[in-house]
Amino acid sequence: MKLNKSMLPPRICLIVTTMLTLSRSLTLVRSFSCQRCTRNASRLSFSRQRLETTILSSNEALSKKNSRRRISLPYSTSSTAIYAEKKPAGGAAGARIASTKNEMEGKSKQKQKQKQKQKQGTNKNNKKKQQTGGLRRLPVVKSPTELINKARKVAFKTTGDKKVKNARNRARKEGAETMDAITKALCVPLRDVVNGYKYELRNLHPFEKVVADLTVRARQKKDGLTLQDVLNDIHEARKEVLLAGKDWTAKAKNAETAREAMETMNEGEERMYELFEDLAGGPVKLIIELQKALRTTPAVRLDTPAVVLVGAPNVGKSSIVRAISSATPEVNNYPFTTRGMTLGHVQVFWKDDTTTAAAVIPEANAKGRFNEEALSGSYAFTQLCQVMDSPGMLVRPDSKRNEMEQLTLAAMQHLPTAVMYVMDLSGGAGDKCSSIEDQLQLRKDVRSRFPRRPWIDVVSKYDLGLVDGSREQMHEILDGSPYIELSIQDDIGVDDLRDEVMRMLGEVRVVLDAMAAVDERNARPTPKKRED
Repeated sequence: MKLNKSMLPPRICLIVTTMLTLSRSLTLVRSFSCQRCTRNASRLSFSRQRLETTILSSNEALSKKNSRRRISLPYSTSSTAIYAEKKPAGGAAGARIASTKNEMEGKSKQKQKQKQKQKQGTNKNNKKKQQTGGLRRLPVVKSPTELINKARKVAFKTTGDKKVKNARNRARKEGAETMDAITKALCVPLRDVVNGYKYELRNLHPFEKVVADLTVRARQKKDGLTLQDVLNDIHEARKEVLLAGKDWTAKAKNAETAREAMETMNEGEERMYELFEDLAGGPVKLIIELQKALRTTPAVRLDTPAVVLVGAPNVGKSSIVRAISSATPEVNNYPFTTRGMTLGHVQVFWKDDTTTAAAVIPEANAKGRFNEEALSGSYAFTQLCQVMDSPGMLVRPDSKRNEMEQLTLAAMQHLPTAVMYVMDLSGGAGDKCSSIEDQLQLRKDVRSRFPRRPWIDVVSKYDLGLVDGSREQMHEILDGSPYIELSIQDDIGVDDLRDEVMRMLGEVRVVLDAMAAVDERNARPTPKKRED
């Protein structure tokens, strides 16, 4: 028997509405409820469905791994959890879900763009790391005496606070601030040296890494210390000075009288200088000596064509560099004159950007200057190319080569250069280290290691004559490759050598331009074209 729906009291309607909402079934109670109960229950059910849909869309956006989502209703009378299936929603709820997804997709795209920008920034940093000149960017290290004098000036400028009326407190504050200032003046430069060296050495160009390693190894043979050992000693000295400075600062701050605070400050200042000299003086002096050797390494430009002269010791490489470039290496008649890389420059004029044989060196006047009127409108652009004089090499395995020989190999391996191999077949180079047989064997070994480099062979000191049979031996090794007979003293073959150097520089320039199309690091500076 059905109840009269219009006769149910309001309290019964509330109970029926609650049951209807919790059961989520309209048909179950519809036959026992009035119109008011059904209407209220329908409204609550719609509100509940909308809330569930909103929560479900948020959960879907946060996690897409699970196919079911656990939703806890805030108005539930029990701890029962309702599991809702992922179903497509329509109407206003569907629009809200779509907008939420769009927002999440927009955020993800923004994150992807940020990651791409970070990668681009990393690539730019990597490009910067590959530039040469890092050894000259090493932090400047001041001597221990300079650092101590600077700390004394800082201590002198630190005065008492006149606003503090109490004499003891004023002396305490002045003593503590003075000791703290001295500690910072002594420790901060040491910290900057260690961090600066680690950063620059980590970002060096491969050629400069070899130079730094060879310089340190040469120093290690002298006193057994490596660069890392010196940096560690400086770091440990800084920590000891820092701890001592903190102790003296605390003593001055906790002094019982003003007089005791000032005495503690004066004593602590002198003790800090003595401790700094004992612990950090030696390592700082060592790092300064290493820095002098590292910073004198020539900075080779990667975007400029270069020619490196290679050969045995005392074959005339330095004389050739002096003759065709602006470098002034030491020239003497004994082996191993060149004990490092010497970098010279030659101004080259290019007729166009396409051919490799478009490089020339115009005639200069008595003062060594070019005639601007003759050059006007004749050439596309001018470029300052590089000529490198390298230490002599001997015929022996790589494991037994010294630092100078490894430096020569590093220049050919890591720098975009052409190679000029210089030989002395007059017999005056010396039989022990630069015999004719050794020179020819060295040429064979080096050429086999770098077969694709632009190459020219030069027989220097031609005015002194050739040892009998040396020409035939050379022809056998060269196997038909062209060579230039050169005498700097008698001016024989100098013009031919310059023409050949220009040809090789042109080949290197074309290669660099091709590499610049792929990698901007190898792009040469924009040339200033001459106006007609």
